Amino acid sequence: MNFNEIKSFAKINLALNVTGKTSKLHKIESLVAFIDLHDLILIKKINSKKHQIIFGGKFSKNISPINTVSRLLGILDEKKLIRHKFLVKIKKNIPQKAGLGGGSMNAASILKFLIEKKIVKISIKKIQNIARDIGSDVILGMSNTNTILTSKNEIRTFKNCRKLFTLIVKPNFGCSTKYIYSKVRKLDKAKFLNPKKKMFNIESLKKRKNSLEKIVLNKYPKLKKIKKYLERLEDPIFVRMTGSGSALVSYYYSKKQCNEARKKFKKDYKKYWCISSKTI
Repeated sequence: MNFNEIKSFAKINLALNVTGKTSKLHKIESLVAFIDLHDLILIKKINSKKHQIIFGGKFSKNISPINTVSRLLGILDEKKLIRHKFLVKIKKNIPQKAGLGGGSMNAASILKFLIEKKIVKISIKKIQNIARDIGSDVILGMSNTNTILTSKNEIRTFKNCRKLFTLIVKPNFGCSTKYIYSKVRKLDKAKFLNPKKKMFNIESLKKRKNSLEKIVLNKYPKLKKIKKYLERLEDPIFVRMTGSGSALVSYYYSKKQCNEARKKFKKDYKKYWCISSKTI
């Protein structure tokens, strides 16, 4: 049997607010977009007693055997929603601990594929429950389009939003999501309870923030220095951290500006990973 090929796109948080805390997790709301950077997933049914998951590519080091994909397949087995075992090969092009949702989007992309191919037949409510059991942002990856996640854990998707060019920079260290959230002391008032497409307008986005950014920049002065550097590079619309870091995103109107910024950044920060991309 031949492999099926799936592109698993990286997500970026254009804005993020921490609005509450339950016994286990923090409640967040976020404006989310996807970029054309993606992991490549190959998947096929196999005649075996267990699933096989193989990671390769630049960012495949130190991925735990218990990961978002193994958790997804385990849940589907447990709920008897799949009858076959699968061989999954994932080429990791999205860096880990960057705030780009690589692992979560892998699980979401596979779940979406299994539903589209009618291998898994479940209700929207069950999809949401499974996604939540794997990770809080997995549900975002069920559609690769601009999404608003409300503090009530509801999502609204919007098509045909303005495309932006992005310079994404990740220093040579990652951020522990658990640690960053543990340092949250002040909660934000919910602002996205009534999701509207105009929230993705440039002037609206400029006024937003990522409320985890201050915590990360205080812990990593090096990242604060990089942000100031990026803000002077080819006149970006704005620069903002994505997720709980450590990646920073500079937003541009034009591809030329974005590519020039990347060249200059690479010249001054040779050891840091950076890529120019576009929202999809």
